[in-house]
Amino acid sequence: MKYVLVTGGVVSGLGKGVTASSIGLILKACGLRVTSIKIDPYLNTDAGTMSPFEHGEVYVLDDGGEVDLDLGNYERFLDIKLTRDNNITTGKIYQSVIDKERRGDYLGNTVQVVPHITDAIQEWIERVALIPVDGKEGPADVCVIELGGTIGDIESMPFIEALGQFSYRVGAGNFCLIHVSLVPVLNVVGEQKTKPTQHSVRGLRSLGLTPNILACRSTTELDVNVKEKLSRFCHVPIENIITLYDVSNIWRVPLLLRDQKAHEAILKALNLKSDGFKPALGEWTSRADLCDMLHEPVRIAMVGKYTGLTDSYLSVLKALLHASVACQRKLCINWVPSSDLEDATAKENPDAYRSAWKLLKGADGVLVPGGFGDRGVEGKILAAKYARESRTPYLDANSTEFDPDTQNPCVIFMPEGSKTHMGGTMRLGSRRTYFQSTSSTSAKLYGCKSFIDERHRHRYEVNPDMVQLLEDAGLSFVGKDESGDRMEIIELPSHPYFIGVQFHPEFKSRPGKPSALFLGLVAASCGQLDTLLKKGATKTCRMSNGTSAIKALLYENASKLANGSLDGIYCNGNGLHV
Repeated sequence: MKYVLVTGGVVSGLGKGVTASSIGLILKACGLRVTSIKIDPYLNTDAGTMSPFEHGEVYVLDDGGEVDLDLGNYERFLDIKLTRDNNITTGKIYQSVIDKERRGDYLGNTVQVVPHITDAIQEWIERVALIPVDGKEGPADVCVIELGGTIGDIESMPFIEALGQFSYRVGAGNFCLIHVSLVPVLNVVGEQKTKPTQHSVRGLRSLGLTPNILACRSTTELDVNVKEKLSRFCHVPIENIITLYDVSNIWRVPLLLRDQKAHEAILKALNLKSDGFKPALGEWTSRADLCDMLHEPVRIAMVGKYTGLTDSYLSVLKALLHASVACQRKLCINWVPSSDLEDATAKENPDAYRSAWKLLKGADGVLVPGGFGDRGVEGKILAAKYARESRTPYLDANSTEFDPDTQNPCVIFMPEGSKTHMGGTMRLGSRRTYFQSTSSTSAKLYGCKSFIDERHRHRYEVNPDMVQLLEDAGLSFVGKDESGDRMEIIELPSHPYFIGVQFHPEFKSRPGKPSALFLGLVAASCGQLDTLLKKGATKTCRMSNGTSAIKALLYENASKLANGSLDGIYCNGNGLHV
């Protein structure tokens, strides 16, 4: 196993997650199998109880892991399925060590940060690196590890020590360290300053880690003399200093790495011959070019509680981007704080009230993402009411989450949920939804499948006692769980595009493979839904006919199949043949 460690210096928020994802992508494009690990030095066991304002969105994996949003970047860039163990936190490590101590595994020894915590970190990395995440058997070739935070942070010290020991143990030819740092440009003099990166690398070296490659964030490409200065003071070859300057979209970051031959430097550090590995990024390059060429806008109003921090809805934004590029439209987001739509705001802050309604009414489509608690929920309902009256999705319901004493609880707390413990007690991870009919819009968008698997994260559900009443009023529950009692997808058949779901379809959206429901929303918002549904119906029909033809051919040649004389089936312009 080869390991690539990505660390960060100077300041947080430099884009280590996108850099680590891009490194993984170019290595995958070279023909290598890649997995990823994110280390978060906070004491929380996972990201499940964190506020979106503080830490961005909580990303949910197939196995129900509530993890850092960077794992979403890994999955989207590499098209892989990670596990909860691919996100290491201080809380998880200390919990595992304390559990061992309580069981007596340390045989009375004094349990210390070194060696017990550092050993546990190394063992975790080695164990998780072997888990296949790309649907193939056997471990990956390379594991990309991102260390969260900034070099010098107190909470990351045990991980730095563990990784220093780990690099020595696995050997130089199996370990490559890439340090992401900042090279700021002072407006007063207009000069790229190297001193922050010099100090960052000096701090990293003092902790026992030496970078093989410097990835320098800057507004513009680094000057040659700046690279020479960094090489001299940081002891990194000049060809191993990469500039990550500002680009038009994040899909261009892997192309920046490729153009500066970062893959060659990584492969050399890992003792892999670079001659046989050339990044095949043709499709990725075409998508990045297309994204930059789009001019005709599709405007989506995002009505939510956490609009002050866009990372709170990162996967939703990426799913909308994937869908808009597929529809060849430039995505424009109207951020609408849901509380600004409420009557109370009209009295307290009339300007904010008018601005919010103007943004809502100026959109081609409306999206109301999930959120917890009662703040801003009235604004969401008002947005939904407007959307319904202007033939955009709407569901008017009260909930025990917002009003525990309501007389008409359309949404209730799930019986199996815990009201005393918050972490990891929701209905989490991949769950199966069965379509009640293939004629519904959502079923057609999913290719007329009988069922789908999507990721969930919720404590509340539609009250089964209210289902008949809601259906009598015109709503249709077109998707349900395996029991038939839990509602998963709702539509308004009389509406051009009215779909509400219990799950989070944004978590499985990928560049080039957009989420079906987000694609439907964007297509409906720019007048392409009918064409999209017809394409899907034709494709499904062709697949069905092809399957039927194969079955018929096998039936006709059953005797050959039985005695082993049927060599195979092939297709040419005149049809199927044996």
